[in-house]
Amino acid sequence: MIRPFLALFAASLFLWPGGGRAQFGVSGAPDGEPPLKVTLLSEMSAVTPGQAFRAAVRLEHGPDWHTYGKVLPPDVVGKPTTLWWELPEGWSVEELPWPATHEVPSTDGKTTVGYDGTVHLPVKITPTGKPGETASLMVTVDALACDPKSCLPVRLDARLSLKMAAAAVADEAQAGVFAGLPSLDAKATSDDSAAKGERSFGFYLFAAFLGGLILNIMPCVFPVLGIKIMGVVRQAGEDKRQVALHGLAYTAGILLCFMLLGGVVVSLGKSWGFQLQSAGFIYALAVFFLVFGLNMAGVFEIGAAAVGVGSDLQARQGLSGSFFTGLLAVVVATPCSAPFLGTALAFAVALEVGPALLMFAMIGLGLAAPFLLLSFVPGLMAVLPRPGAWMESFKQGMSFLLFGTALYMLWVLTGMVEGLPLLFGFFGLVVVATACWIYGRWCPPHRKSGVRLTGGVVALAFLVAGMALGWPRPEQRWEEWSPERVAELRTAGVPVYIDFTAKWCFTCQVNKRVYKSKEIKAQIIEKKIALLRADWTNEDVLITDALAALGKAAVPVNVLYVPGREEPVILDELLTESGVLDAFAELP
Repeated sequence: MIRPFLALFAASLFLWPGGGRAQFGVSGAPDGEPPLKVTLLSEMSAVTPGQAFRAAVRLEHGPDWHTYGKVLPPDVVGKPTTLWWELPEGWSVEELPWPATHEVPSTDGKTTVGYDGTVHLPVKITPTGKPGETASLMVTVDALACDPKSCLPVRLDARLSLKMAAAAVADEAQAGVFAGLPSLDAKATSDDSAAKGERSFGFYLFAAFLGGLILNIMPCVFPVLGIKIMGVVRQAGEDKRQVALHGLAYTAGILLCFMLLGGVVVSLGKSWGFQLQSAGFIYALAVFFLVFGLNMAGVFEIGAAAVGVGSDLQARQGLSGSFFTGLLAVVVATPCSAPFLGTALAFAVALEVGPALLMFAMIGLGLAAPFLLLSFVPGLMAVLPRPGAWMESFKQGMSFLLFGTALYMLWVLTGMVEGLPLLFGFFGLVVVATACWIYGRWCPPHRKSGVRLTGGVVALAFLVAGMALGWPRPEQRWEEWSPERVAELRTAGVPVYIDFTAKWCFTCQVNKRVYKSKEIKAQIIEKKIALLRADWTNEDVLITDALAALGKAAVPVNVLYVPGREEPVILDELLTESGVLDAFAELP
């Protein structure tokens, strides 16, 4: 699995108002049984401005169906459940602890961890406003509903209207539900799968220690290791106790440096709020692993002069010298070990403070372990392999692990982004790789300063251009097309816009640019237009028949069904913003 190296990723529905709650379900399950229904509940029927109250999202799973928790354990394949809130201006929402996940049936008689049956996901909401007003709340549940045979991505909305009053009024009908939920002062945790997470985190700690060991084989570190320990042995006059103390001082320096680094990463990571379910963060990770994979493969070098700095460390004297050598060893190791440290950074930002610091401590312990062992048993120096070209080969070979991780990130991204934005993401990585090649070709230390400066500026320009080209941008929500869904929406009087497309159709991809228009997005929301996408990438008889019924035999085809009209509005093959808006203008 790639995740250890991180040690480190639908359906329009209808609203049924009633009793101060809102409910949604999704069709598409066998026999019409919805796999998941969503209800938004409040412990109060009337709320007071400035006084927090609890709300809960009720998930009702169909028979044999399950969804996943807030965070996926490393050995679970699925998709985390996410709540997206739309609240009145000034209102705020905070997560409360979710229920623990448990084992649920999965494919081939196996089990996974998630939610089934009925479960409530609580939140703390603080309102603003004036007594007498009515507030509308909406939550979108983004989840993956699975049974033992299939999985269905679902994005379900639920609404709730609440009255503002001078004094809060409890909803007695919901008292039983909220009696079993966390209180307002409970603190949410990042992982609702404790049993699985602990076992997997132990493996992560082992992987972190192993990564620290690997740092010792990097060209920046390994030559210094033997020089330093021999210097310590000579300095201590063969006094085994003194040699051991030097080893402990060196280890303490490394651990302190890594703990400081871990503290910085945790504080920055929490403020940035990285989320592995964010398409932008996933793309940034793909770029990160690609860049450092190219670095390890030898396309370019970071801080090649650090080897010379490491060679001077053995000149320091006394226990304080060994301690500060440990501190500096982390800095010296960083240029060669950046890919491994970067992997730890990417994973640590998703952890709580304690586990994150422990993880960095394990990396430091791995880096210090050979020196510490040699300080207690100096005779082992004889069995160390000689530094040589094999270390560079080893480093380049390790680059393929990072390339594999980058590919895994792209695979995760395909579940979040599609069409032209995904294609631009791939091209963006090509431009980023070009930036790395330019830097490696024209910015090494032996080049003249003018050449290095020019190369650096051009490389930076390519890097920025690649990131800008490939950065994922949110799109409108599209449903999968089916004749039944079209008929259902039209019967309900909903305007229906259908995009007949295919991934091998270049014009289809170009057409998607118009959907980024703010005016088109606003019209889709204002006129409540249902968006359906008919993907003809693979042969589909139903889509072929639908195209034939429209008098078409090829894609792209874009049509709009106006309520009350039998025949659809057929748009031009090459879409323009004005053409789409003209079609929308025919809607009442």
